[in-house]
Amino acid sequence: MTADWRIAVDIGGTFTDVVLLDAASGNVVVDKTLTTPQNPLDGVRTGIASLLARADIKPGDVTAPIVHATTLITNALIEGKTGRAGLVTTQGFGDTLLIRDEHRYDMYDLQIEFPAPPIPRDRTFELDERVSATGELVHAPTPEALAALTEQLRAAEVESVGLCFLNSYVNGENERVVAEHLAAELGVPVCISSDVSPQIREYPRMITTACNAATMPVIGPYLEELQKWLSSEGFGGSVLMMLSNGGVVSADDAARIPIRLVESGPAAGALAGSWFARRLDADRLMCFDMGGTTAKACLIDGGEPELTNVFEVARAYRFKKGSGFPCSVPSVDLVEIGAGGGSLARVDQFGLLKVGPESAGSEPGPAAYGRGGTEPAVTDADVVLGMLDPDSFLGGDMPLDQAAAAAAAARVGESLDLDDVQVAAGIHEIVNQNMAAAARMHAVEMGVDLRGIGLLAFGGAGPVHACGVAELLESHHVVFPVNASVLSAFGTLVSPVRIDLARSMPRRIDQLDPAERDGLLDELRAEGRRVLAAAGTDADKVRFRYGVDARYAGQGNEVTVWVDEGDEWTLETSDVLDAFESEYRRIYGLAIPDVPVEVVTWRLSVASETQPIDPDPVAPGTGAQPVRTRPVVFGRAQDPIDTPVYKRVDLGAGDRFDGPAIVEERETTSVIRPGWQVEVAADGSLVATRMISADQNGASR
Repeated sequence: MTADWRIAVDIGGTFTDVVLLDAASGNVVVDKTLTTPQNPLDGVRTGIASLLARADIKPGDVTAPIVHATTLITNALIEGKTGRAGLVTTQGFGDTLLIRDEHRYDMYDLQIEFPAPPIPRDRTFELDERVSATGELVHAPTPEALAALTEQLRAAEVESVGLCFLNSYVNGENERVVAEHLAAELGVPVCISSDVSPQIREYPRMITTACNAATMPVIGPYLEELQKWLSSEGFGGSVLMMLSNGGVVSADDAARIPIRLVESGPAAGALAGSWFARRLDADRLMCFDMGGTTAKACLIDGGEPELTNVFEVARAYRFKKGSGFPCSVPSVDLVEIGAGGGSLARVDQFGLLKVGPESAGSEPGPAAYGRGGTEPAVTDADVVLGMLDPDSFLGGDMPLDQAAAAAAAARVGESLDLDDVQVAAGIHEIVNQNMAAAARMHAVEMGVDLRGIGLLAFGGAGPVHACGVAELLESHHVVFPVNASVLSAFGTLVSPVRIDLARSMPRRIDQLDPAERDGLLDELRAEGRRVLAAAGTDADKVRFRYGVDARYAGQGNEVTVWVDEGDEWTLETSDVLDAFESEYRRIYGLAIPDVPVEVVTWRLSVASETQPIDPDPVAPGTGAQPVRTRPVVFGRAQDPIDTPVYKRVDLGAGDRFDGPAIVEERETTSVIRPGWQVEVAADGSLVATRMISADQNGASR
C-alpha cells in the first residue's frame, strides 16, 4: 500500500502540536514543541523536523496540503499586538468604533470598561461618499477626495487599510473603487466590509472589518514565510488554514480575511470531537479541551458541533458577554476560559486562592519548566500532587523541576498558612471548579442539561483533569482518545474544505422577488466555488446548504434556520415559513400567528466531501499490568494513595483496570480518579466509567 502522508499543525498559546498521518493506513506520528511567540515559525519548523525524523520520511514524501490551525489572530487581538491599520468610513461615521452599539454589558458599573478599538480614532478617516439604504449610488468619491485620503493614510504610515462605508452591504461599488485606488497607491493590503461582512448593522460590520484589517499584517507575512520555507524544503503540498466554522480554505483566502481564523484552533478540536462522536455512536458528547493556556468546552449534538454567527473576541472581562468585539464570523459555538496548564495561582485582596486567567504561556512557563517562572501554575500543582511524573514529561525530553514547583506553591501558601501540597490540591480543585462552572453555564445558555453526557478529554492537560471535571458535572463517562494531546491538530485532517458566506437583504418573505433572491445566491455560490477551487476541491465535490436569518416583522433579532440543500434553491415560501415557525417554537415555546415574517440575511454553507480516515484497531490486550506505583494526592486533606502507573503503549483492546490509576504517554497523562473503571476500546481509546452506588435516597454519588 502506498503511503499518503499528511501533516497538521496547531499553534497554541503554550505548545505547538504537529501530527503526521498516513491516510492510507491510518498510522499517526505526533509531537509537541514549545510555541515560540516572537517567531511562531520557529516552533513549527522544530515540530515538523522532529516528525519527519521519527517517521523516517523526507519532505518530498508529503504531497497533500499541510493543514494549519493557529491562535495568532486571537492572541494578536487580545494582546493588542496587531498591525498599524487604518480605517476609512463614510463622512460623519468616524466615531462608530467608539460609540459601539450603545449596549452596556453591566448597566450598574459606573466605571465600565471596553477594549480599545483595534484601530484608534487618529487612524480613522472619513470620506465623502454615499450609498442609499436600498443600494442606489447617491454620491461617488471624487478624485480630489481620493487623493487627499491617500496622503492622509500615507502620512499615518499604515500597514493595512479597512473600508466600511454606510449601506455597503447592499452595494459595495464605492468600497471596491476606493480599495483598488488605495492598494495601487499605497501598496498595502486593503479589505472592504462588503467582502468581510456584508451584513446589516453598522457597528458589528465595522468592528469585524477593523479586526480583519488590523490582523492582515500579522498573518500575511507569517503565511508567506511558511510557504516559502515549505517550498524550499521540498514539500509537495500547499497550505490550508482552519477557519472558525470548522472548515479549511487556502492560505491566500485566509490571509485576505484573517478574522475568519479567530477561533481556528478550538474549531479544529470541535471537529475532532465530532469525528469521535460518530465513531463512538454518541449522539451527544461534551468536548473538553484543556491546553497550556486555556480550556474549551463545546457540545457535540447529533454528531455535529453547534455554530454561532457572531463570535466575541478580546473581552475586557472574560465572563461578561458584550465586553469584547462582536465579530460577524461563523464560528463553532464554545466556551473558553483561562484555565490551562500554565494558568497562574495567586492570593487575592480578600485572602482567597485564585487561579487564572493569567497564564505563564511558554515563556517563561510554569515554575517546573525551569525557564524563569516563579509563580505556581496548574502544571506545578499537578507535579506536586504526583499526577505528573517530572521525569516523563514529553517522554523525558523536557524534564520538570519538582523542587521549583513545590517552592512556588509554598510561597503562595505562606500567607494562607498552608504547605505546598495543600496549596497544590487547592489549585487543582479550583481550576476544575472553574472549568465545570463555565461548561455548565454554556450548556444552560444552549438549553442543555449536561448530567449524563459523556466527556471527550483532550489537550495536553485535559486528560489530567477530566475525571475531576466530570464528577462536578455529574457525568459518568469520560473518553480519553488516542493522541489526545494533539487532537485539535488531528481535527484539521478530518475537516472539510468549507466556507460559510452571508449577505443581508431584508425582505418580507411574502413580498420577495424570487429573481432578486436567486441573483444574490448566484453571487454567493460563485464565491463559494472560487474559494473551494483555490483550496484544490473538484467542482463536482462542492455541496451547498442554504439558510436564512429571519424574524417576525418589527422584531429586533433574528433566528437562523437552515432550510435547503442542493445546487439551486428549490423551496417554496410556505416551506421557509414552516421551517422558521418550527425553529421559533423550539426556542421560545410559541409561534406568533398573523404576523409577517422578514428574512434579514441569506446564508450559504459551501463544503466539500471529506476522505474518510479509519485508523486500524489496536491489538487485543493481554491483561493490563502497571509498570510501577507512585504516591498521588487526589484532593484536599487527603492522604497520598499508592497509585498504579500504566504505559499507554502497553494497553490493548479489552484491557480493564480500576482507579485510582495513572496512564502515561509521551504527550500527556490520563489521571483516573478513585471510583472509576477503565476499559480500552477497539481503537485504543480509554473509556472511563464512574462506579455509581445508590444512597438511601436513591441519588447517585
